[in-house]
Amino acid sequence: MDAVDKLMNRIKQLATIAAAMVLTSATAVAAEPELVDGIAAIVNSEVITHKELAERVDMAVKQLEHQGTRLPPGDVIERQVMERLILERAQLQLAREGGMQVDDETLQRALERIASNNRLDMDQFRTALQQDGIDWNEFRENIRNEILIARVREREVDSQVVVTDAEVDNFIEANRESLANQEFLAAHILFRAPEGASPEQLSALKARADEALARLESGEDFASLAASYSDAQDALKGGELGWRDAERLPALFADALQPLAPGQHSAVLRSPGGFHIVKLIDRRGGEMAGPDKVTQTHARHILIKTSEVVDDAEAQRRLEGLRERIVNGGATFDELAKVHSADLSAAKGGDLGWLYPGDTVPPFERAMEALQPGEVSEPVRSPFGWHLIQVLDRQVEDVSDERKRNAARNALKARKADEAFEDWLRQLRDRSFVDLRTDRS
Repeated sequence: MDAVDKLMNRIKQLATIAAAMVLTSATAVAAEPELVDGIAAIVNSEVITHKELAERVDMAVKQLEHQGTRLPPGDVIERQVMERLILERAQLQLAREGGMQVDDETLQRALERIASNNRLDMDQFRTALQQDGIDWNEFRENIRNEILIARVREREVDSQVVVTDAEVDNFIEANRESLANQEFLAAHILFRAPEGASPEQLSALKARADEALARLESGEDFASLAASYSDAQDALKGGELGWRDAERLPALFADALQPLAPGQHSAVLRSPGGFHIVKLIDRRGGEMAGPDKVTQTHARHILIKTSEVVDDAEAQRRLEGLRERIVNGGATFDELAKVHSADLSAAKGGDLGWLYPGDTVPPFERAMEALQPGEVSEPVRSPFGWHLIQVLDRQVEDVSDERKRNAARNALKARKADEAFEDWLRQLRDRSFVDLRTDRS
């Protein structure tokens, strides 16, 4: 036995001892026999228990059912969930090693944003989770862990991404005649190749991708196949990427999606990280606005923030009353904004000035884009509270070189960060010590 084999055996011994200590400690403190259910996996020096795995599988099944996705076989879901738990555990270990923490105030703000995005106050949100059988304390800790993982990504990946001036120049030139404001709603299936994959490994992975493609072309559901095959973090969400600008997608995806009609999918694509299949769910935008022009909107708003005293229903009711006064001519928008708006713009009658696309949060921007000049919106919910919005005017303006370069740099950085993160996850998985236990002993 050489030195490497001895070292790996010693690591395995230490990990098993640490796992036993964790389980023994849990038994002593909680005195609940159902917690001592055996080890499903060891990740470096920490365990994943069968109970934890079963709970996460149950959550995944509920999520897939809620999405209307046909459920893959149980062992497939369990395998997918296990991989996500392994990567999650490895990233959290890095966070702790780096001294990262998420304080309760930060966690509370994150929970309030989630509740707000679901059009619920905190009490309603907590009740809704409990009705779905989700323990509130466990949910809070899951969100805390997600914040930690996001910070790990920022430290390990995003902060390391560099975009050169030459890359910005090339990006602007390549996109000079492209369609403006084009966005894709897409999904993908990733077949991740291990670091330094052999030709045999790549061949087996390609065969797996071809198998998934054949099943897709025979009429099987893309979301279900993503849940079954994909190695991406969003596999159990059907592989959906959400709405993204073409520039925000990996170049490989953007090029493959461009000729597709909604509902169509690509062939198997090859990247340095493995193989992919992408599907176009929908697209929007794409008007030719000219290579150096952008539409600006001059708008104003009235903001009412929610609190313990003013809940969502009350904020919405107040704004409906204000809107009625404006529409019926009982008061002007700027007069009411000065009296009622909780935004810093209140002193200026709610005037936000000329806004570029992306200057406001998505719910606000979508409502604003739907208005004609002079029109007042219905109450609109955003993470900041409830708004009435009025569009005063629109204009098409030449984009300044500085703003154009900043936008190009941001798009390039986002694209490169996404690609680098997938590569970093692959390396993290490969260098982590993982001992999978197939039995329940």
